[in-house]
Amino acid sequence: MISYDGLYEQLHKAGLKKTDLTKIGISSRTIAKIAKGERLSKITLQKIADYLCCDISILSREVSSNQILQILRDEKANHISGGLYHELQVRMTFNSNHIEGSKLSEAQTRLIFETNTLDCGDGVPVDDILETVHHFRAIDYVIDVAEEELSEEIIKELHYILKHDTKDSMLSWFAVGDYKRRANVVGGIETTKPKDVPLHMQALLSDYNSKESVTIDDIIALHAEFELIHPFQDGNGRVGRLIALKECLRHDIVPFIIEDSKKVFYYRGLSEWRKEKGWLRDTCLDAQDSFKQLLDMLQISLR
Repeated sequence: MISYDGLYEQLHKAGLKKTDLTKIGISSRTIAKIAKGERLSKITLQKIADYLCCDISILSREVSSNQILQILRDEKANHISGGLYHELQVRMTFNSNHIEGSKLSEAQTRLIFETNTLDCGDGVPVDDILETVHHFRAIDYVIDVAEEELSEEIIKELHYILKHDTKDSMLSWFAVGDYKRRANVVGGIETTKPKDVPLHMQALLSDYNSKESVTIDDIIALHAEFELIHPFQDGNGRVGRLIALKECLRHDIVPFIIEDSKKVFYYRGLSEWRKEKGWLRDTCLDAQDSFKQLLDMLQISLR
């Protein structure tokens, strides 16, 4: 659902009505979409913004019945510090990158997010810094597309956001934003062969998206099966955890952030998934409880 309160406010300030938008070629059908809260194209919004002499970002905003998602969108749009959006960015980025070997501390991650600077006298690799900034942008993307059906396009875009401009992207065989070209192994386990990845990913998404009602267990299963396919050359863990965040926000489920301190339990849960699903489930539910504690700390009471 889209709120056009900003558009109505700008029209009121200019002494205009919605019907006056027909003067710049906005059709009656488009005006009806505004009344219904339906999405307009960026080109149409830019035309209206130019007519009203205002910034395009003022005219509309996403409105969701999902309380957590709406808080994240509002805080993101209004650049609010110290809230849920701020803490999600820092905590998820630090933990997700640290699980994959980043040398940046949580304090350094927080400094990059809050000030766009870093005291890195301890020899932090450039890629650690790049992938931290990229992860911030990936979370922004997740918030933006949270309510869309999960697709290969969204998943590949997350990979591109995370891995572009890194040293991996300079390798001729490393497919940034696309599925792997070389076989890989994770935790000693052979993953899906490159030639089979598209088919396996399509089957995974088809089965998942066909569910009438998605639960936390469905999202955990999606995450585990994604990691076992391991569709990208590198970055699968981070992409997989971002997908889980997106789907929790999409289905109004309290998200979970896997903490670096729980890495051993998390990896065991993934490696044993096909034999014993309880280990990964327990780790993810524990992480969800930690997120609920964050909500309590920020005095966010869910309806």
